[in-house]
Amino acid sequence: MESEKSGTAQAGVRVEWAVVPSTIGPLLLAATDRGLVSVVFHADERVRERALERLAGALGGELVRSASGLLAGPLRQLEAYFDGRLRSFDVKLDWSLVTGFNRQVLRELAEGVPYGTVVGYGELARRVGQPAAAQAVGAAMGSNPLPVVVPCHRVVESDGGLGGFGGGLETKRRLLALEGVLPEPLF
Repeated sequence: MESEKSGTAQAGVRVEWAVVPSTIGPLLLAATDRGLVSVVFHADERVRERALERLAGALGGELVRSASGLLAGPLRQLEAYFDGRLRSFDVKLDWSLVTGFNRQVLRELAEGVPYGTVVGYGELARRVGQPAAAQAVGAAMGSNPLPVVVPCHRVVESDGGLGGFGGGLETKRRLLALEGVLPEPLF
């Protein structure tokens, strides 16, 4: 997965966005010239409006509805992922909505937890050199602006429980089933 280097949001940035259907419901995708910056679950009109307001506040600049240009590659890859044809995303990511420990954890997740596998919160904390920070890892998962592409659905409790998930547990189950981690008949 190609990752964008550290950077902060800059006023005047152009943000392209689109709502696309998926097997887990409509997703709002947004990208800047740095890369994919946001993926939002359950993007009905109310969710979309709130998410776009947050993006405008965080990034400034112009919001443009477009499913081509900056979003063409991410859209193709997400479609292939949901069709079972893609196991590893290779899109530029704009990390400007996440900083510090959360960014470190999410980068480790994106680069170190491949398709079809899971990792515990504590193990992910250990991997980033903070073995006592399992709860902070949970908070980092909750702040993930790029779910699915940065696969927070692959982080589970050490006792085998699913843990939480911003997109809802049913969505987490469906993503894990798609990747062959959780047999569909079990949910």
